[in-house]
Amino acid sequence: MRITSLKPMVGACLSLAGGLAFGLASLAHAEEFTMPHLLVIGTPGTSSGSFASTNGWGPILQKDLGTNVRVVPEDSEVQRHRRLTERRDLALSSVSTAELRFQIQGIGHYATMTPVPQRVIWHHNDTPWSFVVSGDSDLHTMDDLKKGGVRVARGQFSPPMIAAVTDALPAYLGMTSAEGAENLRFVPASSYVENCRAVVEGKADVAYCATISSVMAEMEGAPGGIRWLSMDLDSSQAWEGFLEHRPMVVPGTISMGVSSAKGVDGLVSNFLYAAPADADEAFAYTMAKWFHQSYDTYKGSHPLSTRMSLEVFREYLNRSPLPVHEGTVRYLKEVNVWTEEDDKLNQEAIKKMDSWMVARRAALAEAKESGIEPNMNNDRFMAIVDKHTQGLEGFRTRL
Repeated sequence: MRITSLKPMVGACLSLAGGLAFGLASLAHAEEFTMPHLLVIGTPGTSSGSFASTNGWGPILQKDLGTNVRVVPEDSEVQRHRRLTERRDLALSSVSTAELRFQIQGIGHYATMTPVPQRVIWHHNDTPWSFVVSGDSDLHTMDDLKKGGVRVARGQFSPPMIAAVTDALPAYLGMTSAEGAENLRFVPASSYVENCRAVVEGKADVAYCATISSVMAEMEGAPGGIRWLSMDLDSSQAWEGFLEHRPMVVPGTISMGVSSAKGVDGLVSNFLYAAPADADEAFAYTMAKWFHQSYDTYKGSHPLSTRMSLEVFREYLNRSPLPVHEGTVRYLKEVNVWTEEDDKLNQEAIKKMDSWMVARRAALAEAKESGIEPNMNNDRFMAIVDKHTQGLEGFRTRL
């Protein structure tokens, strides 16, 4: 996908020639590791591109590595995170960088959960998002949303999606969150599909959706179709406001997904395959090696799988603020696409994540000792969280 950033991309362009000349020596560590009998991978719900694309490469990995691959759709981001980090019945999770930030920093309901450090295993996709309306809507530009009384679908299942419409959208329009609550009418939706369909079912005037999800193709084919409101890349002030609340996204012109969205200015949200930091190094190494070596075999299984190449992953690393798993790092070093600068940035990312984990554990411990219920709606608990995390630097994409 072509990405047109508001700021110039930082980072040197590295040749991948050495990485493509992959020899037998790199197989040594992999041979020491036996894949688990069952590999369970969590993704967003069945209508998501993440679920479809993971189901595309899963059978190929199963055949190659002899492990039974099970892809589990879980619409609730909180529940999928709990299964990965607490219940440990998922080995990998396809998760957006926006959601990872919420999980790491304990934003919203995540503040009440036991903090668990995570690591990036591989790049999954870079999903285009924007605001969609019905084809016969009288809303034609983002500025039209300022007229007041506009009904905005609000997905209750994902904290970042809530932030996108209740905080980031008003900021883009030049409003505070409080002013947004006064001027916009938020319509709750219990699932991603319900959130998007709301505009063609007449329940909402505008919704925040991914252009590549299957439900968008269904909506595009509905009577009247759909349209997308362009988020003008030249509107620097508007984007600064949006990024204040959604700091992990990248502004860009959409070139993937339903035809009605192509050429429209929107944003990109990267999805990654992530695992707990204590996941076996040999497992991460084996997965990274397979994702790279088998790319030509699985890239045709789904359009999003084309975004899992080593080249795309390398480009993403140039701007990622998130720590990469040591097993993946070892593999990337072997194929000569990991630099000393990457090492420095990765250690800084690990240190930053650890500082959030320590602070949040301390907050939960204090709340327990004080008999205060860990609840995001409990002001006394959130005050404790704020006290322990005050001054910590948040995660933000390097543009």
